[in-house]
Amino acid sequence: MRRMGKYTAHVAVLASAVGIGLAAWGATALVGGEEQAAASATGGVPRPGVPAQRAEEPARPAKPTVRVPVGIAHAAEAGGRAVNITIDDGPDPRWTPQMLDILKQHDVKAVFCMIGPEAKRYPELVKRVVAEGHRLCDHTMTHDTAMDRKPVAYQERQILDARKMIEEAAGGVEVQYYRAPGGAFTPDSRRIAAAAGMRPLGWNVDTKDFERPGAAAIVATVRNELPNGPTILFHDGGGDRSQSVAALREVLPWLKEQGRTFSFPVRTAPDTP
Repeated sequence: MRRMGKYTAHVAVLASAVGIGLAAWGATALVGGEEQAAASATGGVPRPGVPAQRAEEPARPAKPTVRVPVGIAHAAEAGGRAVNITIDDGPDPRWTPQMLDILKQHDVKAVFCMIGPEAKRYPELVKRVVAEGHRLCDHTMTHDTAMDRKPVAYQERQILDARKMIEEAAGGVEVQYYRAPGGAFTPDSRRIAAAAGMRPLGWNVDTKDFERPGAAAIVATVRNELPNGPTILFHDGGGDRSQSVAALREVLPWLKEQGRTFSFPVRTAPDTP
């Protein structure tokens, strides 16, 4: 009986200690809950007298994903006699505004295929392109026309790093197309672009304006090659584009005289001849 009495007393002490500990834990949890509730109610700013909690950085909402085909697009969304004006290698502070002015004058929308670092350098031009209703296209980081012979990881960096720069310059507006420099597409680059929501974009009429053959020659190329298909390639970057500007000023009204309308290249629909 004496030994049993000591054991009972020992159990009583332990129970008392556990009870005190649980009470202290409950008080702490209650205070913590109040602090969290106070911070939530004030947008993450605690009320006076309530210790501040470290606010977590809000997660950036995921952009909706759009499934696009990996096939290279040439056709116009509007179909029929519609054509697509596409403009590469900018933005450029001298030539891009002039081309935008001409497009606005004729109420024509275009796709601007931009070099990532140039977009980062001239975000005000990227924002103007978007504000005036044109679409954005990823034209890689360095315009490497031999990237089709480079490792897949290199192609991925060229494409995705450029897209990030262009979208940031545009204030978060989505890049909808990807055009390989010099047409150097690969199955991998097309897959990378399509997985990122960018439709691989080709062309039917290469104006050769980057060679600066003269405005008249550029216009003649458009007239001669338009039967090849609706997507026309111009440039607003990579050098002196005064001839491109002059040719665009002449080509747009001529296209309208031919009964042509203007559209964007297909993005989610399969391409058609």
